[in-house]
Parts: sequence; structure tokens; C-alpha cells
Amino acid sequence: MRIQLQCFCDDIDQLGSLWSSNVMQNMNLNRRGFLVTTGALLSAGALSAAERPEVTTPRATDGDEAHEPDWEQKLTLTVGPKHADLVGSDDKVIQAAVDYITRMGGGTIQLLPGTFTLRNAISLSSNLRLIGSGAETILTKGPSETIELADDSDWYDQEVTLSKSGDFKVGDGVLLKTVNQDNGSTDVIKRTLVARSGNRFKLDNGIRKNLWLTGKPTCSSLFPLLTSEYTSDVLIENLTLDGNLANNENLNGNYGGGIFLQDCNRYTFRKVESRNYNGDGISFQICHDVVVENCHCHDNADLGVHPGSGSQRPVLKNNRLERNTIGLFWCWGVKYGLAEGNRIVDNRNFGISIGHNDTDNVMRNNDVIGSGKVGVLFRDDSRGEDFWANRNLVENNRITDSGDESGIAIDVQGKTKNVRIVGNEIRETRQPMSRIGIRISAEASGIELNSNKVEGFATAVVNG
Repeated sequence: MRIQLQCFCDDIDQLGSLWSSNVMQNMNLNRRGFLVTTGALLSAGALSAAERPEVTTPRATDGDEAHEPDWEQKLTLTVGPKHADLVGSDDKVIQAAVDYITRMGGGTIQLLPGTFTLRNAISLSSNLRLIGSGAETILTKGPSETIELADDSDWYDQEVTLSKSGDFKVGDGVLLKTVNQDNGSTDVIKRTLVARSGNRFKLDNGIRKNLWLTGKPTCSSLFPLLTSEYTSDVLIENLTLDGNLANNENLNGNYGGGIFLQDCNRYTFRKVESRNYNGDGISFQICHDVVVENCHCHDNADLGVHPGSGSQRPVLKNNRLERNTIGLFWCWGVKYGLAEGNRIVDNRNFGISIGHNDTDNVMRNNDVIGSGKVGVLFRDDSRGEDFWANRNLVENNRITDSGDESGIAIDVQGKTKNVRIVGNEIRETRQPMSRIGIRISAEASGIELNSNKVEGFATAVVNG
């Protein structure tokens, strides 16, 4: 029965009576049926995302960041030792530019030629372009200093007391380190000094760890040169980073590097040179859709490029990774990445290392030359049910002169499975000695070898 309600019902009580008598009684709708019918009526007019009209002429609308016009120009600030919008040659002037650009909703910082000596990391923000002048724009840091703490600090404190002040100043980036008294591990805390009284310093944030004298806690002037957390859509281009390795202590790549990112998305590094860092050249942890292109990471103490734990879809193209401990290190759970066209030369241990749950990645058309131990290593990791580097592709690479007299070009360890190694040129130009072209663990499975040229080794393939 179809009921038409007309607009002649001026009185609301009459309208309610009509709805009650004609609909509820004549149609015999119970409560559940009424709710279902009402929900269907409400949703009938809603469009799904796929059905919505395409945005063809976007306008800047308050609070709507998804659709904006393609602006021809946004704010650009120049920074340099002279003749710039902001004049200076330290971290403070660059950070001031970043903060100003952030307040304006994004834009470009143009670093002019000069050497910028940092006492703290440059903390990057979203929607930023940081452009240097190539080899003429150098970001570096002074020597590191480490001083023991002179008093206990609990996890809820926001201050530390040093045994002596040394060269520490307000504004400095510091690394606090201690032995955890519960489990014997090392706790690492990165902070900035924001106030002082003598040797007593306030930190920019709470410690959240116990810095007890029984753990022999220290404070060091160590920090990445460029860093960020929870930001996105950033371009870093045409810039030189020098970590002053000879005068700095080591900073593990899970905490620092020439560049260190944590929980960031859609970063692009292009024509960046990251060198001489006592740690990693470029490290990013749980960062997605990161592009490293035409960069040069060399002579770093640890890793050249470090796609860190959980990072999804990294693209590493046409880079030079030279004289690091490892050229390219796929960390934990890095998936759907591409490493293509890279020149990975004379790295002290491994050219490429891939392991713990690093799956579905492609390594294609790379030159891996002169690796100290192994050219391409598939690491063994038996700590979980299936933590091996499965379903990866090694294709059309040139792997030359790997390791010492017992070196291996490609080493597939543990229970690695479903890896395709196809179309590669694997060569040993020195004496064969005890060298092996491809070694596959007896526990590995589904390893496809197809159309590879393996020449100059004592043994071309060891399978099982």
C-alpha cells in the first residue's frame, strides 16, 4: 500500500497521527523493520567514493587538503652565509627557515653555497622542499663529545646532570645512553638541551627511561644531520652531507645517520651526497613510499642506504653506494621495494643484504662489484616461523669479484623460499681459488636459477 503524505498537514500533531495510523498500522511495520527501512532510505542518496564526480577544478577550501589547485608558486626562502633571506651558517638558521615555511603551509628552502656546521639535527616538516647547491652546499657537524652523568634521573624526569659541562650548550642535540638495569640491553634517548644551570640541563622532552648511575649513563653530542618523525611529502635535493666520521663516535643506524627518518611517508631524495658519517648514510624506519634516486652514499661506517623495519614500497634507483660496510641493507619487513640501476662498489662486507621478512622486492640491473664478503646475501633468520626473505627477484644484475679467496657472489641462506635469480652476469675476474658463484642452502626451497652467466669460480653453483 502506498501512502502519500501531503503538505496540507499544518499541525504537527496531525502529521504524527497520520504517520502513526496509516503507516504503522496499515503496513504492520515492527520496530526492526522500521529501522531497516529508515536506514535504506537514508543511505539511498549517499554516493560511494567511486561514484562521486571527479574534482576537475579544485579550489583552496578551508580544511580541505586533499584537493588543491596546482599552484604555480609557493613561498621560497634562501638561506646562506651571505646575500640570503636568512643569513647564517648553522642549524639555527636552517631550522628557522623550516619553521617559517611550516607556518606558511609549505614551500621551498634554497640553501646557497657554503658550509653549515650543525650543533643539532635539522628537524624537517611536511610539504617541504629543501634544495641545495650540490657540492657547494655542505651540512656537517663538529667533533662529538661524551660525558658521564653525575646524578640519577628517573624515567619521568626531564633533566640530567653532567659530571662536567664540557662544550655542551643550550640548543644542542644530544644522545643519552645507558645500560638497562632490568635486562642488560642499551637504552638510547635522543633529546635537545633547552635550559641549564651549571652542569644541570633541562631536556626538550621527558626521558621515559631510567638513567641511573648503576647503568653508567652518558650524554653525547651525536645526532643525524637531517631528521623527521610523522611527516610526509618532502623533497631533499642537490645537497651534500658530511658526518665528520673521524671526529665522531658511532651512531647506530636505527637512531641516526646522515639522514634519519622515523614513521614518515612520501619522501624523495634526489642528487644527495651522504658521506663520512659514523653510522648510516641514509636510514629510514617504518617509512612508506620513499624514493632515493641519483644519490651518492659513500665512506660511511655502517650502511649506505638502509630501508628500515616495516618500510613499504621503497624505490632506490641509479644511486652510487661505495665503501660502506654494507651498500644496500634491506632491514626487517621491507616489502614491495625496487632497487634498480644502482652501482654498489667496494663495500666492506656485503653489496646487498636482505633478510628478516623482506619479501616481494625486486633487485634489477644493479652493478655489485668488489664486495668484501658476499655480493648479494639472503640472511638466515630462524627466530620466527617464517622470517626469511621470500618471493624476491634478482634479475639482470652484474655481480663481480665478491669476497676473499672463499668469497660468494650470491648466498641464499636458511629456509629462504620462492626466490627467482634470473638473467644475471656473475663473474670472478681474479683466480678461482675456493670462490663460489651461487650457494643455496639445503633448507632453501623454490629457488629458481635461470639464464645466469656464472664464470671464473672454482664452483659455479652449490645447491644443498
